[in-house]
Amino acid sequence: MRYVSASDAKQRLAALIDTAQREPVTIRRQNREVAVVLSPEDYKRLTRTNVEEFQRFCDRVSRAAMAQGMSEEVLSDLLDG
Repeated sequence: MRYVSASDAKQRLAALIDTAQREPVTIRRQNREVAVVLSPEDYKRLTRTNVEEFQRFCDRVSRAAMAQGMSEEVLSDLLDG
């Protein structure tokens, strides 16, 4: 991963975009990481992975709840309470 200062990023935006097509670029301001520029493909891959991981988590929770006798009807009764 490459690192550039915020002022360099402003001055060399076209080069920053070109580099981001090959690898993520971290922008730093006052020695703090403030942003990361990625290619659209990297962004899609990251967001797709997060959605898939969240769905697997929800599926695990659902199976565990069902194994403990929780159903949509029981949950609805609890919420209506």
